[in-house]
Amino acid sequence: MAKTKKITRNEEIRNMNADELKRQIEEGTTRLQRMMFSHAITPIDNPMAIRTLRRELAKLKTAARTKQMENQ
Repeated sequence: MAKTKKITRNEEIRNMNADELKRQIEEGTTRLQRMMFSHAITPIDNPMAIRTLRRELAKLKTAARTKQMENQ
C-alpha cells in the first residue's frame, strides 16, 4: 500500500504566493487583536490560542520575507 505524504501547514505556507501571504497576515493580525482585546476584558477559554496565533503569524511573516528576498 502506498504511503500518502501528509502536507504540513509549513509546506502550505511555503507554497502560497505573496498576495495570499499578505492576506493571511492581515486576517491573522486582526484576529489576534480581537482575541487579545476580548481576553483583556474577560478571560478567554483557551489563552494558549493567543500564543498559537502569534506563532502562526510569525511563520507567515517569515515566509513572506523569504519570498521578498528571493524576488530581489
